[in-house]
Amino acid sequence: MLKNWLSRYTLRYPTTLAYMLQASEYHILDYLSWHSHVKDFRIVEHRKKFVPTAKAIVLVAFAWAIITISCAAVIAWLWLLPRQYALAIFVLLLMPHIVAYGMLVPLLFLQYVIQPPTTHFITARAKKTLQSHKALKIAVAGSFGKTTMREILKTVLLAGKKVAAPPHSWNTPLGIARFVDTLHGDEEVLIFELGEYYPDDIKKLCKLVQPDIGIITGINEAHLEKFKTVERTARTIYELADCLKEKPTYVNSESELARKSARPGHTLYSRESTGEWKVTDAKTGLEGTSFTLTKGNLILELHSNLLGLHQIGPLAATADLALALGLSPEQVKSGIEKTKSFDHRLEPKADASGVVTLDDSYNGNPDGVKAVIDFLGSLESRRRWYITPGLVEMGPKTEAVHREIGKQLADARIEHIVLTKNSVTPYIEKGLMEANYTGKIIWFDDALAAFAALPHLTASGDVVLLQNDWPDQYR
Repeated sequence: MLKNWLSRYTLRYPTTLAYMLQASEYHILDYLSWHSHVKDFRIVEHRKKFVPTAKAIVLVAFAWAIITISCAAVIAWLWLLPRQYALAIFVLLLMPHIVAYGMLVPLLFLQYVIQPPTTHFITARAKKTLQSHKALKIAVAGSFGKTTMREILKTVLLAGKKVAAPPHSWNTPLGIARFVDTLHGDEEVLIFELGEYYPDDIKKLCKLVQPDIGIITGINEAHLEKFKTVERTARTIYELADCLKEKPTYVNSESELARKSARPGHTLYSRESTGEWKVTDAKTGLEGTSFTLTKGNLILELHSNLLGLHQIGPLAATADLALALGLSPEQVKSGIEKTKSFDHRLEPKADASGVVTLDDSYNGNPDGVKAVIDFLGSLESRRRWYITPGLVEMGPKTEAVHREIGKQLADARIEHIVLTKNSVTPYIEKGLMEANYTGKIIWFDDALAAFAALPHLTASGDVVLLQNDWPDQYR
């Protein structure tokens, strides 16, 4: 107990607080909630570390200014009034809280005084650049699958067009503006991923990007804590369709919520069909995914290095779009052949011992989880391991979502389920038991402990799926 309290007096404490603000994306209520639950501040930076951005450095400097002033005040008090220790002790005891809350003063100043005009200037400049840019602009929105769709589009369209897309998760106004500054002006296609965190986010991004074509990858409970209801999530994501009006819009019909909101004229895509294209001969495994697209007399036999039948819908939609933009069938086939797993999205890695690890740590939504469990379940000739800390931001559906994951794992007959101890994984265990799971459940205190133990538990030929990550603020 004493050690936990003293963790507030380490030299790292101000930097840890700044990290907590960073990890909370500078949402003050999220930061305050996290701070109130932390017992030992020495182990907050567990999965990731502080990034010294300009904003973060200002906050750390302000925290140290508070500490310096507080210590100086205590020294001055004791100098002027010797033996008057009560107030000095009170200030020292209160100082960690003064620092934690005091850091919000410069943050509020930056967010509400400095940032709005700065953001407006930067995004207005980007909007002007995009208005004069002749490239076709494709926007991708959805609760899940946005980055994968963006990368599939970029890879395939590069077979016949000059294409550019933002890297990483540059899906906010400032991220997109930063990407626009890198453009050369001769691009033929620009692809944008639109991030949604609150209502009207997609509408604002559409005003910036002014898309010509839209793709809605799906709607589910992701970010439900912020949106409160999936209906609000659906309305926000469909702000893209509102912006496009009669312009081409593709919708993932495998997502029930996305399909229900689709409108006449929208092109529905799935693993079975896309528009007038029919999908046949679909196969998937660790070597990739193959399928045949047929429309009238035109037949495309396609192969991708992406894993899982759930990738066929996005690939088929991209093929249809690419052909509409003038790529030849040969170029489409070549482009799809080049698609491969992206970082931390069902990314296969084989080690020297013969164990194949499927890194799906950036997949934190129920639809994505179901898809990869289906894929893992299809690998019946191998012993399979599923490792997860569960999903975050599921709001009031947290228990139902995780019990369903347990049932899916049991139905797929995955031999080993590795769970990390937190507030949601007991629901996965409950779902497993309700579905009469007969495999083995192994518990670890955290993901790092599980990863360290895996080499001693697995054998050549095993397949290990790492499902989602558990950010520090949810520990």
